[in-house]
Amino acid sequence: MTKFFSKISVSLFIVLLAAVSLSAFGETGPEKREFRGAWLHVIGQSQYQDMSTARCKAYIQQQLDRLQSAGCNAVIFQVRPCADALYKSDLEPWSNWLTGRRGKAPDPMWDPMQFTLDEAHKRGMEFHAWLNPYRVSSNLSKDNIPADHDSKKHPERYFKYDGKLFFDPAYQENRDFICKVVEDIMTRYDVDAIHIDDYFYPYPVAGNPLTADAASYAKFGNGMNKNDWRRRNVDLLIEQLHKTIRNTKPWVRFGISPFGIWRNKKNDSRGSNSNGLQNYDDLYADILMWADKGWVDYLAPQLYWNLDLQVAPSRHLAEWWNNNVKAPVQLYIGQDTKRTMDVADSRTGAKNELASKIELSRKLKNVGGNVWWHGYWVTDNYKGVRDSLTNHFQRTIALPPAWDNLASANGKPQAPRNLRIIRSHGKTFLEWDAPKVNQREDDAMRFVVYSFLPDESMGNLNNPEAIIALTGFNRVAISDDEDPASIDGLRFAVTALDRLNRESDAATLRR
Repeated sequence: MTKFFSKISVSLFIVLLAAVSLSAFGETGPEKREFRGAWLHVIGQSQYQDMSTARCKAYIQQQLDRLQSAGCNAVIFQVRPCADALYKSDLEPWSNWLTGRRGKAPDPMWDPMQFTLDEAHKRGMEFHAWLNPYRVSSNLSKDNIPADHDSKKHPERYFKYDGKLFFDPAYQENRDFICKVVEDIMTRYDVDAIHIDDYFYPYPVAGNPLTADAASYAKFGNGMNKNDWRRRNVDLLIEQLHKTIRNTKPWVRFGISPFGIWRNKKNDSRGSNSNGLQNYDDLYADILMWADKGWVDYLAPQLYWNLDLQVAPSRHLAEWWNNNVKAPVQLYIGQDTKRTMDVADSRTGAKNELASKIELSRKLKNVGGNVWWHGYWVTDNYKGVRDSLTNHFQRTIALPPAWDNLASANGKPQAPRNLRIIRSHGKTFLEWDAPKVNQREDDAMRFVVYSFLPDESMGNLNNPEAIIALTGFNRVAISDDEDPASIDGLRFAVTALDRLNRESDAATLRR
């Protein structure tokens, strides 16, 4: 990562941050560490298949630029929507959501996952590879399943429901294959996390009970209650995925974004005051057990409802998840951007619920941030949401939470060395020597740049106002002027973040 520089000039940012207090954020204010993610889905998005390779690349860069300006520090990018690939794979065909036909390679050739990963890392953002584990087809009447697809060779390992095709979770061969896909991604791509969404057994359709797995239940059920048996099938996949990730690259996190209700209190005294579909009973996903077993590293429950919606009040559900998911598993709240901006807050009188939802997430001690569904609503500035995040709620740069539940992890990354001022091409840069990367958890992957005014203590690295850049490069522009007077009196510190987001000691430079 040497001999590159950030495109972000931070001189104006330094002045603005010095002039604005934390009171602008409302009651809670942001912490130095906060997960700020955004989902970018591909399924159902026709824009990718309608654009040339060059336009796709420019579009992704635009999306990441806008997310970064809105304070986001992680992108959750969909790379496997339907047993297909938004990357070069020998295991599964190219996605029709990329090229318009399953199995058709992009022309000219490019690798969307590698490109998006590289662009995210350049911007100091994490890249989470998002996969749907079981779905093979979202619409069998329209999808063209290739003749050589495994579902044609071994139809007994798959079932159809509601016009869709799924891997049957009962088969060990299917679990092995899904884990093989994950291992392949992790071996060839420097992802920060593997992320799966809320689709386990298919969402039930009223009047259409799931019976398509009757044959596999007869074969493997061994007299178990069918619902318990289905849950056990999903448990086995989650446990195996956990082991696959740890054995391949132990620093890569495993995250799940489940449906927002575990169980309703009327069915379980431990459940929430809600009356909606349930992970445990309807999708056969025992989320809390996975967390208790340590099989997941973070959860981002999809609390896509409004704060006081009677059947599923997200205000109460955020508190419920906060009370039921404990460290070392990290907890973030999945927020529906459109619903948040569409409905006024009845308690505060605000025209939308954005402020209340963010403040609630910051008050709850076990909640470490938010994830925005979907990222395109943020980048399109739906009802001013990007402006609000950029200028108010996510105005400071935040580091993702550190991850400390890796048994083999110790220490922290080496600090950058040899901070220096470089003047070139009409700008002034801060540059440093980056530690060597060795494919270990303590590799220095990103750098945090702090700026201090003459009357500020350089030892206060806990103040988010002091952070002026989070970058994957070893150089950042600090002034759009080569004149030394443009940075007179400013002092700088640079630290490294490793793969677990642990922070190094600071290298400092006094002007």
